[in-house]
Amino acid sequence: MEFFLPNGAATVTVQHALYGTDASSSWELWAQPQTACNCDKWTKVGATVFTTSSTLQAAAFTVNIPGAVKFEIRKTSGGAARLNIDDFAVTPFGVAAPSEDNAHLALGNPSGATADPSYPNNYLLDKPQYAVSYSRDRGTPNWVSWHLDASDRGSVGRQDNFRNDTSLPDGWYQVQSTSYTGSGFDRGHNCPSADRTSTRENNSATFLMTNMIPQAPNNNQKTWANLENYTRTFLPDNEVYIICGSYGVGGTGSNGGVTTTIDQGRVTVPNRVWKVIVILPVGNNDVARITAGTRIIAIDTPNTNSISEQWGDYRTSVDAIEAATGLDLLSALPLEVQAVVEAKVDNGPTN
Repeated sequence: MEFFLPNGAATVTVQHALYGTDASSSWELWAQPQTACNCDKWTKVGATVFTTSSTLQAAAFTVNIPGAVKFEIRKTSGGAARLNIDDFAVTPFGVAAPSEDNAHLALGNPSGATADPSYPNNYLLDKPQYAVSYSRDRGTPNWVSWHLDASDRGSVGRQDNFRNDTSLPDGWYQVQSTSYTGSGFDRGHNCPSADRTSTRENNSATFLMTNMIPQAPNNNQKTWANLENYTRTFLPDNEVYIICGSYGVGGTGSNGGVTTTIDQGRVTVPNRVWKVIVILPVGNNDVARITAGTRIIAIDTPNTNSISEQWGDYRTSVDAIEAATGLDLLSALPLEVQAVVEAKVDNGPTN
């Protein structure tokens, strides 16, 4: 960019794809605020993005620079492979409304998912119970984000009504309740059933197949169940923001051997499963209350049946998950807070 945008920037959204049949590449967004000394100082914004598809995807960045600013896109890998960059959209500083407390996307939209069928592999399903970035081609979520507090918990039992999600756009394949049958993988919830026991409707929503991934049984029933149970122990004195997702191809379920797809190739089996948990005392203005001292748990596990039951063995940093997935997690936080909390690896208690 050869000029400064006079009104600053709150957010930047970039549509990106592979150019033709070129190989995958990574790239970064950099910003330069205008200064009195006209110093040529650039700052990286958000996480490195990995472009792997020839279909345009949205990458969203939280900038929050109030004064004049200009941007660069810097290609960081892929050699001579080219990128298709389109629709570089900037929201001026102060225009975007602050995130609503207790909203499922209060801490940010990690991939800039949108409810536009033109982006089938980053399609936003914004439900009352959770928000999803869904991939039509994988037949699974890229990520699911939700808020949890004591009001989400009640006495309603597990509905167990696994079913296809009829809210998907017309013509898209809807993964069925039987799609995982005989595969050796569980229908693994992203947003757990036990996080939504306040009403039958809320619990039932967790059994939509757009909330599921093919998950190795021991990963789902032991390691992840242990972490989910631990997360709920923070209630009622705390509220929790949770983002969960998966990436890669190929997992090992109870049938043995690596499986890449199930359901006649219509559902991709992920290689890794991750989760980020942000724990806050109950209160208001949540984003502003997250500081360098806020406990944030990030884990990244292999999707295998030989996994350890101890979820603490798989703790990592938010930065590491972003590097592996190309997502921009916790993007609603101020950049200086992100820089600190996303680099940490939790070392707190595990039960």
